[in-house]
Amino acid sequence: MNFLKIEEKNNFKIISLNRPEVKNAFHPEMIAEITTTFQNLNSEKNIKAVLLKGEGNIFCAGADLNWMKEMVNYTFEQNISDSEKLWDMFEAIKNCEIPVIVKAMGSVFGGALGILACADYVYATENTKFCFSEVKLGLAPAVISSFVMRKCSDCHIRPLMLSAEVFDTSAAEGVGLIHRRFHSDMADLAILENFEDNGIEAMRETKKLLNQIANASWAEQKKLTTTVISQRRTSVEAQARLKKFLDKK
Repeated sequence: MNFLKIEEKNNFKIISLNRPEVKNAFHPEMIAEITTTFQNLNSEKNIKAVLLKGEGNIFCAGADLNWMKEMVNYTFEQNISDSEKLWDMFEAIKNCEIPVIVKAMGSVFGGALGILACADYVYATENTKFCFSEVKLGLAPAVISSFVMRKCSDCHIRPLMLSAEVFDTSAAEGVGLIHRRFHSDMADLAILENFEDNGIEAMRETKKLLNQIANASWAEQKKLTTTVISQRRTSVEAQARLKKFLDKK
């Protein structure tokens, strides 16, 4: 990997966006690496969760503006193909079977907010700045909009996308983009400790279920939920954990 740094600690993957010289802005090569990495994580059955962060003191400035500037020379069809790859990156993060936790600090601008929208749990430092900056550049927060609007309500996000105003961690928490604040010197494994004692299969099946019921009818939800709990009750993982809990009591 040229634009990601990947470590494994205590059955956790820690992935760092690794272009600090440009505030970890993503371009086609980084997008391809992120997509492939998150797709491949599904086959790593021993991984409990993945932490995504940025190298340096900035999480991500969104799309690389030099790359965006070059797109004036692309045909419309080439722009469509390129945008679809960006969509695939966000979808790979969102559909990753493993819980995805983001550790955001410094700045989260433009397309980087799409990454937050696709994560399951988002931490941010108190002084992090956020901005849907696209309209300032004559662009639109188009590809990320579907992912952001599935996580947050229209009445909260619409004014931020149209105004391109910079907002703080408190506001980001209020609209549902982040879930918890942390101090900048908090260790990665300390952020991940809430996931340490959970069943790996149980977390994956829960995430899969939550993604499935989002667009399911009421009847489909009944079938999905009753099937999942029935499978979990008889699973080796659940039976072992239930026995351990009851023996401890």
